[in-house]
Amino acid sequence: MNKTPSHTGSTLRLKILAIYIIFGFLAIFTTSILVSGYALDKLTDYTASRLYKSANVTASQYLPKYFNETISLSEVRTQLSGIESYTDAAVWLVDAEGDLICSKSPDDYPDAPTVIPDFDPTENVGSIWQKGDYHGCFTEDVITVIAPVTQDFTTKGYLLIHQNLDEINALQNALLQRVYIALIIIYLLSFMIFLAFELLVHRPLVEITQAATQYASGNLNYEIPIRTSDEMGYLSASLNYMSSQLRDMENYQKKFVANVSHDFRSPLTSIKGYIEAMADGTIPLEMQSKYLNIILFETERLTDLTRDLLELNAFDTQELLLNRESFDIHDVIRSTAASFEGTCTQKKISIELVLATRHLSVFADKHKIQQVLYNLIDNAIKFSDPDSIITVETTERGEKVFVSVKDNGVGIPRDSLNKIWERFYKTDSSRGKDKKGTGLGLSIVKESIQAHGENINVISTEGVGSEFTFTLPKSKDSAHWS
Repeated sequence: MNKTPSHTGSTLRLKILAIYIIFGFLAIFTTSILVSGYALDKLTDYTASRLYKSANVTASQYLPKYFNETISLSEVRTQLSGIESYTDAAVWLVDAEGDLICSKSPDDYPDAPTVIPDFDPTENVGSIWQKGDYHGCFTEDVITVIAPVTQDFTTKGYLLIHQNLDEINALQNALLQRVYIALIIIYLLSFMIFLAFELLVHRPLVEITQAATQYASGNLNYEIPIRTSDEMGYLSASLNYMSSQLRDMENYQKKFVANVSHDFRSPLTSIKGYIEAMADGTIPLEMQSKYLNIILFETERLTDLTRDLLELNAFDTQELLLNRESFDIHDVIRSTAASFEGTCTQKKISIELVLATRHLSVFADKHKIQQVLYNLIDNAIKFSDPDSIITVETTERGEKVFVSVKDNGVGIPRDSLNKIWERFYKTDSSRGKDKKGTGLGLSIVKESIQAHGENINVISTEGVGSEFTFTLPKSKDSAHWS
């Protein structure tokens, strides 16, 4: 069974959370081991160095006076008492053989022995301190530093300072406590970052992935919930917009295929029916001319529809290449209007040209603009009543030429104004007035004008008439003749 993206995302989140928790415990455990040992060594070195410095200063500067009888034993005890108070350690003065001369110790330390068993002042060679119970003199481990007392280059005795490790352990615990607090804070901050990543990045990505899966399976109605206005929210909104556009495109394609099928099926059915009737003798020979004209009419409808579809396909696939050139728009207007002379005579409609100048040069695709004018004038004739006037007018405004085609026909209903540019759209009036239209003429007009980077607008009042106006750029080397 395939897992859905949401199920996969939940599983991934649980895995990441488990890894995060395990990582946190491992970080604390590793830190406690490494930092604990490292901190103990560093604190021990620091304490021993401090004790040795005090012992060495006293042994070299003060105690030699005792051996040359400059100071008394009571003064020595006073000096050792000061060291004991400063260092909170046991301070012993022994002679060269290890026999105790005098000592000072805090209350929680054991009394100094009269003779240090197996005394060896060189036993800590290579180090300024040693750790242990110091020949059994202490019940707990202590740090011991030994400084020789010399006079006239002769060692007269030794100053020993022993400090309990409890103080070092207390310092170590205080340091580790701060380290653990820092780790916990970092851990909580990282968890907040993880939570923010989950809410702001991972969860939206899972929803986007799920949406992509839904779109791929054909469910274009699926919408991604938008909770933020950041990049993820913008991406989600973009995908929602894309799905709506795809839905519209899908609906448009269905409608397009249905319209094409309908517009092809109707004339083909008529053509087939009349040909079969003529072939089997249902239509007598003397009436075949009438029905051949009907077949020709339907064939022309199919030809127009096919041409218009190919024209629009060129716009859709962006294969349309405009052959821009400078030409006289007024010549094109005159020739296009003249091509409707027969139709206008038959319907008793006149075309009035209101041209800004005798000649006016524009820079565009001459064939496409001629097609635009043809479709607009043809459309105006279809919707005009007999004995009416169609006006084609040009106006210069700056670097633009405005071309308008105005009729006094039935007009366009207000609710249809925004739909007339849609492919295959026909108003009810269109269906009543003219059955030959493909419903693609205005779509081709708009696509052609927009391909030039220009605009086309319509103003229409039902029962009064319509006016279509489009713009074209003037030719830079245009010349005007009155």
